[in-house]
Amino acid sequence: MRQTDLRFESTSGVATAKSKADTVTDAVADLAAQLPSDGLAMVLIFLSPHYDPHHFIAEIAMHFGDTPVYGCTTAGELAPDGWEENSVVALAFSADDFAAVARPIFGLSGFRVEEGRSAGRELRQKLLRSGSDIDDERSFGLVLIDGMCKREEAIMSALYASLDNIPLVGGSAGDGLRFEQTFVFFEGRAYTDSAVLILLKTSLPFRLFKCDNFEPTSTKMVVTEADLEQRVVKELNAEPAGQEYSRAVGIVDDKLDPFSFASHPVLVRVGGSYYARSIQRVDPDGSLRFFCAIDEGMVLTAARSRNPVDATRDVFSEMRDEIGEVSIYIGFECILRRLDAEQHQFAREMSELYRDNRVVGFHTYGEQYGSMHVNQTLTGVAIGRRPA
Repeated sequence: MRQTDLRFESTSGVATAKSKADTVTDAVADLAAQLPSDGLAMVLIFLSPHYDPHHFIAEIAMHFGDTPVYGCTTAGELAPDGWEENSVVALAFSADDFAAVARPIFGLSGFRVEEGRSAGRELRQKLLRSGSDIDDERSFGLVLIDGMCKREEAIMSALYASLDNIPLVGGSAGDGLRFEQTFVFFEGRAYTDSAVLILLKTSLPFRLFKCDNFEPTSTKMVVTEADLEQRVVKELNAEPAGQEYSRAVGIVDDKLDPFSFASHPVLVRVGGSYYARSIQRVDPDGSLRFFCAIDEGMVLTAARSRNPVDATRDVFSEMRDEIGEVSIYIGFECILRRLDAEQHQFAREMSELYRDNRVVGFHTYGEQYGSMHVNQTLTGVAIGRRPA
């Protein structure tokens, strides 16, 4: 066993670190002091927009040398000690426990389905050539996508179809609550209009998971006019979208802000299950701009909330039942879940729950799960312990 293996926490094969240092140089040095410097399959970085992404990824990639570094910017961080902001979180994966390959997908504004399928097939073959036999039950994929690209649905559908039974999970990069520009990281550079697909094979037990805390009500709204390309709904039930949404969900003061949308998501039914379709903002003309794809004729169902702490705790319990003790959860959580928890006084309890269960990742502009792009959800992968 390598000496550095002793620094991998809880026999998970994944070491974690966090920094809130003021400068890029100090933050990189802080992370480097907490993480192993060799014996790594890869490093993941989840970076607050508080830091310059180009400077940061170049400097930390230089520090780790031949070890590949991937990641993205965030709308908040899931740190080893709970929810954070204005910080950077890092995960280092042991080469003894993981094999990893990655591929960028550039130019998402002109994304073609066949391009995504080709990317998935090529990366799967690369993992084969690396000497790691593909075993779907021991492999999974992570997908990080520019959160402003509006192409997540097409990307996930294409990638999922190309990977046979390798499951996928991930998140859309964030920019705090600015919604201006997000970045993904690959080979020491920060890119917009891009995604990164990472495939991992591990000897450790793992399960992918999805968690939300909403149930459908009987209140329905039909999208009667929309700009599909921009994910903008102009009319619901043939009425101005913002006005009709407020009426349907019971917002009486007509003040629509991120907290309103966090507390009152709408759901769509796909394959017998309901998925959240969260609203990003209301435009000056009263139209509603969504985080996920929408379509004219789509039926939106108003949701009712259950306690998010209980719902999340239930999912963690299910993971333990399936794979035994979980040493780390790599999590991708919608920023609206955080805003909703803050508004309803659940934030401290949620943060403590994440700290106690070692949930590490970031707050997103949308979550990926299987072939789906979803909202107002926590998705991720639970990784178990090494055998005794």
